[in-house]
Amino acid sequence: MEALERKAAITGIGRSAIGRRLGRSGLDLTVDAVLAALNNAGLDRTDIDGVACWPGQVATPPGMSPTSIFEVRDALNLQLSWYSGGSEGPAQLTSIIAAAMAVATGQARHVLCFRTLTEATEAAALRSAPLTQGRANRIEGMFQWQVPYHAPSAAVWAALFAQRYVHEYGLKREQLAQIALNARRNAGLNPEAVYRTPLTMDEYLSSRMISTPFCLYDCDVPVDGSTAVIVSRIDAARDTRCAPIRIEAISGPLCTPTSWDQFPELAHMAYLAAGERLWQRTDFRPKDVDCAHLYDGFSFFTLVWLEALGFCGKGEAPAFVEGGQRIALDGELPLNTDGGQLSAGRLHGFGHLYEAVTQLRGEAGARQTRDPKVAVVANGGGSIASAALLVRD
Repeated sequence: MEALERKAAITGIGRSAIGRRLGRSGLDLTVDAVLAALNNAGLDRTDIDGVACWPGQVATPPGMSPTSIFEVRDALNLQLSWYSGGSEGPAQLTSIIAAAMAVATGQARHVLCFRTLTEATEAAALRSAPLTQGRANRIEGMFQWQVPYHAPSAAVWAALFAQRYVHEYGLKREQLAQIALNARRNAGLNPEAVYRTPLTMDEYLSSRMISTPFCLYDCDVPVDGSTAVIVSRIDAARDTRCAPIRIEAISGPLCTPTSWDQFPELAHMAYLAAGERLWQRTDFRPKDVDCAHLYDGFSFFTLVWLEALGFCGKGEAPAFVEGGQRIALDGELPLNTDGGQLSAGRLHGFGHLYEAVTQLRGEAGARQTRDPKVAVVANGGGSIASAALLVRD
């Protein structure tokens, strides 16, 4: 089987300012990130002939995806041979999968992928806005079934699956805490992280509970910010400024029901299929991975990804992370080295991709791991999941 994604490489990364309640538009942040990525790759906007994003511009929830491909095209006057963006796809790596296929099949040479959020500003605006009257306040869609049970937040839904995992495998809070504690230690070495103050086990265990077993520190941090990634055809990548990071394998299968209550394995959601598919597309194996950048919308998701990607067996992730040594910067599997979404900020999976490339290039500064050559990135929560294996040649 020919893995077409190997004809693609990441040649440029960039991001805007990241912070809580920046008060800037999504397009403003996106343009900053794009210009940074172009400069990083040594490309001009006229070199970009493809654009991809996920989930496209959406109004709900507010700030989740405030910018469209069309706005970016118009703002930068891009001349596109190919573009892709929509609300359905295998999580945050959807745009990277699409871009890799586009350059591999000759539809484009350099594809710009972006992910932008203004969740922190929008949340603050909603809290301060006066309540409206009449039918405009009516709740529709999936929330009509959740709000009556006081479950509008993903923290409530995800906690149900974490509780199932606790029931099946005996996860302890002290073990779950290691994901958050490790993230905060790494964020302390990342000058761009939102939260850098050291976090102790006692502080974690005594913090406010959000939805059992999740406490405050098990939940990611909404921010405003944009990340841009340029995916290039491998022959075109040789002309860019930085050494290309090759896409060895990428996966985003849809093998399980999309309703969260219908997963065949509740404790592992949709992740197992994504992990299995990833290793089917490469001769590399989990033991070859030098650093892992695994989705941490909630700390529990990271535990499940460790198992889904084969770093340990089912039910073994709690023991794998216990004590934190294995997942530390100098451990056998450095994990979420920039602080992840729990401490660096919720860039909705693209922060993990940005950090993986930074690590493989050896540009991570104080948090740099030991000469990494292979990195894995996993994105998605619940019913959608995707994973990628990146290699430094």
